[in-house]
Amino acid sequence: MPTIFIVLGFRFMFYSNEHAPIHVHVTKGGASAKFSIVPVQLVENKGMKQAVNILTDSDMNAVERIWLTEEAIWIRTVSGETGCEMFADYPRLKNASHVQRSAYVADEHGIHWPELDEDLCYDGFFQKKQRPYLFSIFMSHPELNASAVARRMGISQSLFAQYIGGIKVPSAERMNAILDEIRSIGKELMEI
Repeated sequence: MPTIFIVLGFRFMFYSNEHAPIHVHVTKGGASAKFSIVPVQLVENKGMKQAVNILTDSDMNAVERIWLTEEAIWIRTVSGETGCEMFADYPRLKNASHVQRSAYVADEHGIHWPELDEDLCYDGFFQKKQRPYLFSIFMSHPELNASAVARRMGISQSLFAQYIGGIKVPSAERMNAILDEIRSIGKELMEI
């Protein structure tokens, strides 16, 4: 979940599309701070009296516009950069209605959907995303059921999910078998 915990009114959270190095955002009222995890240290402070202010160049990347399309949410910074995040990459946003997607709250770090408990960090909009080939196949064809394909092939569903997510990489032989199975399903559907 993007919200890790709330203590004494301080919300500790991360964004679903967060970038390295690993860090956590802390917000309370209109103030916010960002702390790196290893080592634990203050990275950014915006109004937290308990932390020491540091200089950042975040004003150059301030977001001036946010807009939605059917497939994505877009941002444009004051410096003219545009970036987007595809709803299909985030299950909560993928399955949300247009009304739910439109009910976001933006702050200086990112966009939050309270009803969906989803957060996207502005920095993530500009990170190059490497998607595993299987991820692309299953996201492009939601009619394919990954669990059913795994069962059909006799592959552990959790291992198959790791292949799709890029956590594990199938051998060339295994990848060819998976692709052959998907093609076989397609052929069977064509015969109906």
